[in-house]
Amino acid sequence: MPLTRLGLVVHQGRPVAVAAARTAREWCAAHGVVCADLDVWQAGVPRRGGQEEAVAAGHPGVVMTFGGDGTFLRGARIAAKDGASVLGVNVGRVGFLTEITTDQVEGALEALHRDQSVIEERMVLTLRASRPLEMPTDLEEPLCYGRGPGLPAPTVRPGVTDKDSWGIPLDVTAVNDVVFEKLARNRQVNLAVYLAEQLLACYSADAVIVATPTGSTAYSFAAGGPVLAPEADAIVFTPVAPHMSFDRTVIADADEIVAVRVLPHSGRVAVSIDGELRGVLDPGDWMAAYRAPYRLRLARLTPLQFYRRLRGRFQLADAPAASIDQAPPIYRPATPPPDDLAHLHRPWPITG
Repeated sequence: MPLTRLGLVVHQGRPVAVAAARTAREWCAAHGVVCADLDVWQAGVPRRGGQEEAVAAGHPGVVMTFGGDGTFLRGARIAAKDGASVLGVNVGRVGFLTEITTDQVEGALEALHRDQSVIEERMVLTLRASRPLEMPTDLEEPLCYGRGPGLPAPTVRPGVTDKDSWGIPLDVTAVNDVVFEKLARNRQVNLAVYLAEQLLACYSADAVIVATPTGSTAYSFAAGGPVLAPEADAIVFTPVAPHMSFDRTVIADADEIVAVRVLPHSGRVAVSIDGELRGVLDPGDWMAAYRAPYRLRLARLTPLQFYRRLRGRFQLADAPAASIDQAPPIYRPATPPPDDLAHLHRPWPITG
């Protein structure tokens, strides 16, 4: 379908992002495309949840973000719940999730308008809990200091019939991860972690992370977790500085539920979703993360070359003993795949 309504999420603190967004607005005006700003921070005005933002903007078919990965995640949370696709313009320092540079904005909009983009779908997480999340008023300001106003605590998901033992469904989407972390430096979180309804272990740690494959290159990676291909379906559990010998990541099946219960003698637990503080759990509370019934739709101009991006963004260095051999940059056989590889979804390396 041609592009008819575009949503913009702009990092207002970066002049390059503001200028690139202006280019997008001018293109929309010239092509009769409705353009609306999303998730705009205003002093004294509370931020809205993703579904509220989508409704206020008239349900844009595409959300374009101008900033780094944090800005991209702001747009992705709005797009995922509304079935829109999202495209990131990189003006950040890493740009692992963003797709294009500022000089490609007009070309990308032309491709979207002609319905020539590649749509890549990613697994995301959602949550159930023993009670609705709340943000204590005395904690919001210091915990969000320097980052602008925080998002509201997730509301209860509408239109869902609850069963007490399954908990309250929260209207929230995690593209990267859900993090359960300590509030006070001198108080560890004590958490019982359950995978597939079975107790894995009780952790005393700085935090535990429940991540998607997309989020495996974010906080989980920094905490020693593995890298997963973003198209994979799996749930990654990684403890952060646990006071125990078992400090390994566990990769669960996508259909397994990862539940976290705050133990009686734990400190209070902050719940962050995609880097945004969304509420606090007290001892006795529990929360469960699981694969959402919908997926994030990423718009791309060309298929993602994930491992090339991984090598470039993390500046992977070759082993000194191997670097003198000058390995070719790609592995690309010159003939079609044989019969025993023909069943693979992507049996051949991407060209280019």
